[in-house]
Amino acid sequence: MKRFTLIFAVALTACLVALPAIAADTSLAEKSTVQSILKSGKLRVGLEPGYMPFEMQNKESKVVGFDVDMAKLMAKEMGVELELVPTAWDGIIGSLLTDKFDIIMSGMTVTQQRNLKVNFADPYIIVGQTILINKKHEGKITSYKDLNDKKYTVTSKLGTTGEQAVKKMIPRANYKSFETEPEAALEVINGKADSFVYDLPYCVVFYAQKGAGKLVFLDKPFTFEPLGWAIKQGDPDFLNWLNNFLSQVKGDGRYDQIYNKWITGTDWIQDVQ
Repeated sequence: MKRFTLIFAVALTACLVALPAIAADTSLAEKSTVQSILKSGKLRVGLEPGYMPFEMQNKESKVVGFDVDMAKLMAKEMGVELELVPTAWDGIIGSLLTDKFDIIMSGMTVTQQRNLKVNFADPYIIVGQTILINKKHEGKITSYKDLNDKKYTVTSKLGTTGEQAVKKMIPRANYKSFETEPEAALEVINGKADSFVYDLPYCVVFYAQKGAGKLVFLDKPFTFEPLGWAIKQGDPDFLNWLNNFLSQVKGDGRYDQIYNKWITGTDWIQDVQ
């Protein structure tokens, strides 16, 4: 009898200890962004339309691109509507943290500094920094290392990993930052700068559109940069859903369809020029 009483007491104590943990877990799940999305019936996606081929405006002023198609697929799987929230890049993380939208899907590179402020889902694509140089330097500049000289002017977009790569790996060059990618790249075409440093997908598109005969494309990335979707910290349920979603669409072929349309394909270029 005493032994039964002891066992019962131990079991009861264990249950009482576990109850607060169970309650805490339930509370965390209820506060998840997943629940707010389902209740509102809307997935709000923050992005900056200007990063080809991930998000940009077409001739009809509609936002299109790789990230947009992924967001549409994500909303469909959730059974909710999609709302795109165009946002300036320098304030996009702050806007997420102040609940202007639910997720950043805007070609954002996963960095340790950004990861201190937000959580990232598993990378959905890997890119790296490449270089467009003025035609006059053909054969003279063959690597980012050749640009590490104060006689060269290098451009990129303000607040991006392109800018970070220049400052870290080409510190001796004269650096000029711009608000948009086209402004920075056109500076090279116009002969006011020697090279433009930016992500491989964007450089591929810009070179195809405007660089022929004017630029030389050094297309071998000299950095490793995974892109990921960013969400608020402390939301394991949303993070779990996103990772499972990505795994599913990569496994069933839907990801490849979007990748082939926007990354390896070029038919879309005529609709945004």
